[in-house]
Amino acid sequence: MNAARLARFAVRWLPLGLGLPACAHGAQLDGAALDAVWALPFAGILLSIALGPLLVPHLWHQHYGKITAAWALAFLLPFAGRFGLETAGAGLTHALLAEYLPFIILLTALYTVAGGIVIRGNLHGSPRTNLTLLAIGTALASVMGTTGASMLMIRPLLRANDNRRHRTHVVVFFIFLVSNVGGSLTPLGDPPLFLGFLQGVGFFWTAQHLWAKTLFLVAALLAIFYAIDSYWYRKEDLLPLDPTPDTPGFGIDGKGNIALMLAISGCVLMSGLWQPGIAWDVFGTEVTLPQLTRDLALLLIAVASFHLTPRALHADNQFSWAPLAEVAKLFLGIFATIIPVIAMLRAGHDGPFAPVVEFVTGPSGEPLPAMYFWACGMLSAFLDNAPTYLVFFNLAGGDAQHLMTALAPVLVGISAGSVFMGALTYVGNAPNLMVATIALNSGVKMPAFFGYLAWSCAVLLPLFAVVTWVWLV
Repeated sequence: MNAARLARFAVRWLPLGLGLPACAHGAQLDGAALDAVWALPFAGILLSIALGPLLVPHLWHQHYGKITAAWALAFLLPFAGRFGLETAGAGLTHALLAEYLPFIILLTALYTVAGGIVIRGNLHGSPRTNLTLLAIGTALASVMGTTGASMLMIRPLLRANDNRRHRTHVVVFFIFLVSNVGGSLTPLGDPPLFLGFLQGVGFFWTAQHLWAKTLFLVAALLAIFYAIDSYWYRKEDLLPLDPTPDTPGFGIDGKGNIALMLAISGCVLMSGLWQPGIAWDVFGTEVTLPQLTRDLALLLIAVASFHLTPRALHADNQFSWAPLAEVAKLFLGIFATIIPVIAMLRAGHDGPFAPVVEFVTGPSGEPLPAMYFWACGMLSAFLDNAPTYLVFFNLAGGDAQHLMTALAPVLVGISAGSVFMGALTYVGNAPNLMVATIALNSGVKMPAFFGYLAWSCAVLLPLFAVVTWVWLV
């Protein structure tokens, strides 16, 4: 793909993350004036993602972009008719410029750069080897982001297990650990925490307050994985011939992309720390100079990585734009249709989702950390965790200094819930869907939406109950 085609790709699909903001929050809408029926197109997209691959797999894989666009129009057209083109346009502009576009641009940069790093050496997927790869990926997630770590580590893990019959569980636990829980310690790790950083939460605050919970979850998940993988490994009997030939030594090719990965981190940090006070109003949406600079720099990094990486490395990594394109299309529909959902949540006690607000508040009006953990977490699993974090951050007062001190347990609940429970579904965090798509393209029989949900509920919910009991009540 040459520069012109890459530019066309960006223009077409980038109109996900870490610089990354989340779904549209409907800032110009009065959520109290909306009826819950406006959430139906959003529910329709989620149900389509859940049921399409299961009930009509051929139709879904051929036309998921059109189906997603149809649900988006099912919201936008009636909404424009009811509230006017100006209101609908302002909401969509905000969703695209302030949230979706930065989200996808960052995801594109991380995906492209990680796709140019090749880990050499044909590892063999024994339980111990798989455990080691999962542990390394989990450790990298808070340094290079869950997306970067996922794209770097998923292909070596798939190659290591390409001769095993039972490997679905390997990818499922990879999503739990590398694509979600591992990114809970820094603002670079997961989009919700970056949003908190932009709101004034200290860079090291999350690590100081979440390290014990993260360590518990990582240790427990690795132990559970090792037990399951050892069981299935013993059931393999005589393994088929490894389709990946052994190569001498072990190493990393495409080291220049490691420097570009550091540059991505620098761009993200810059956009949070550099505040020149320069901004432009685009149809009611503020676009700041740091945001614009970050996004342009990330696009340049992606273009540089793609053109400087030898084609042989992309071939070895089976690099393809298909997983990114799928995520871009699906999340574009999600970001559009979630506009009224976030507005209704922001309306608090006055909106149709008032029961959610009551759920996180005690009888005397005090916030309940455990309830924030579960409410923010469960909504993160289905609404995407970044916008959900922002909603509950504001629901708890929106003052970062107050939340980091007097209401620290509440901020812990919001942060932990949004990051940890993003692992519950494929749409809870962008890397989840990308990893699942890459695994499917590699021949792994990944569970459909509800099948994955069964895995995540069985493994994760008991562990989240322990986190609640030990640290949040």
